[in-house]
Amino acid sequence: MPSGVTYFSASVAVTISGGFFAGLLIGYALKKVVKVVALVVGLFLAGLAYLQYQQILNINWNKLQVVSQNAVSTLADATTQIPGLNGSDHTIAFALTNFGIPLTGSMSMGLAIGFLRG
Repeated sequence: MPSGVTYFSASVAVTISGGFFAGLLIGYALKKVVKVVALVVGLFLAGLAYLQYQQILNINWNKLQVVSQNAVSTLADATTQIPGLNGSDHTIAFALTNFGIPLTGSMSMGLAIGFLRG
């Protein structure tokens, strides 16, 4: 067997396993971060509701909803301004084609499993 074929198959195997492992770690960490953020926001809102129940604070929940919706839409608009994330700039897509399907496929599978198991 030619040595080039062995090198290619080893390179693909390393790419697939490395992508899967990196995706697994990213998915696991992402799930933990989402849990912590949800806990902090939930406790904050529960604290506000408790203070309103005790009549220490008077909260306009409609105004709070409008402000939070504006913050989310501003954040969504800001992400479209990041170079490489909008549809007109193909630098990220071109960079991913250099790594090929084995890396992106294995990384996405690892990300999904890490997020589910986290």
